[in-house]
Amino acid sequence: MIKGKQSIAFEESPYILSSASVVGKKEGEGPLGKMFDMVEEENLFGEDTWEAAESAMQKQACLLALGKAHLKPEDIQFLYGGDLLRQGVATSMGVEELNIPMFGLFGACSTSGEALALASMGVAAGYGESMLAVTSSHFGSAEKEFRFPLSYASQRPLSAHWTVTGSGAFVVGKKRSHVRVTGVTVGKIVDYGLKDSQNMGACMAPAACDTITRNLEDFGRTPDDYNRIITGDLGYVGQSILFDLMRGKRIDIKKNHMDCGMTIFDQNTQDTHAGGSGCGCAATTLSAYILPKIERGEWKRVLFVPTGALMSTVSYNEGESVPGIAHGIVLEHC
Repeated sequence: MIKGKQSIAFEESPYILSSASVVGKKEGEGPLGKMFDMVEEENLFGEDTWEAAESAMQKQACLLALGKAHLKPEDIQFLYGGDLLRQGVATSMGVEELNIPMFGLFGACSTSGEALALASMGVAAGYGESMLAVTSSHFGSAEKEFRFPLSYASQRPLSAHWTVTGSGAFVVGKKRSHVRVTGVTVGKIVDYGLKDSQNMGACMAPAACDTITRNLEDFGRTPDDYNRIITGDLGYVGQSILFDLMRGKRIDIKKNHMDCGMTIFDQNTQDTHAGGSGCGCAATTLSAYILPKIERGEWKRVLFVPTGALMSTVSYNEGESVPGIAHGIVLEHC
């Protein structure tokens, strides 16, 4: 049922039946390295291009998630997937062989939240027993499309993020598991007029603030009602801005906030500047680190808020600002 202005509370909650994470070498060397399902030492994943490598990651993540749930592609009603590349080519080529009816999505780095929200809504509405949500990003393909060719060796500012090479896939269904999706808060576009694509944390923080505030108001909760409020990839710069924005609303989330971009890499040893980003950042951290804690009951209720900077090469080159969006997913232990 509709809850407040932007949220949905599920009367019959769908469950996350399984998940899988596939990452590259640098991610495997980070703090979560041993938690990922698959770490590939060669970031081309046996392919000839970065884009094909990203597609290979998506396919592998989907197959691993399906295998964990003891399902086949034909058991899935709909697939919801997306990536950062033009026309979502990494997803369309990655899941093509699975032959599952699909919805291609774009929410930038918030795509994992968008996909999980739509998959959960589809299951809760009775449109299928099982849905698949998947997303990915790749450092090489993202730098190639949005910034500079890697061989250019450009100097990255300290506010810049490091795009995660990774893919996360999730099977959402009616069958009971230890993690259920009890609600979603659909984000709206928030634009503070910032134009620095090398400071995405600042561009996304206002959207994160808006969605978190709306979730608390719609569900009548306080930050203490969540064991963790987890943003996608604000990084160290964006987190500081988020805290300031929340303080302006008289809400303090410092003691239970976590950011996937600050968790997936070691800032001191891996030279990732502001932290991780990309569709794969929140997705792989959710699969490898967050969901197991909920499954074990260490965290009883979590607000998962992937954040996205809605830019393109066209909008950037034409001098447009970088708006942000964030989607909230309420995950609970059961």
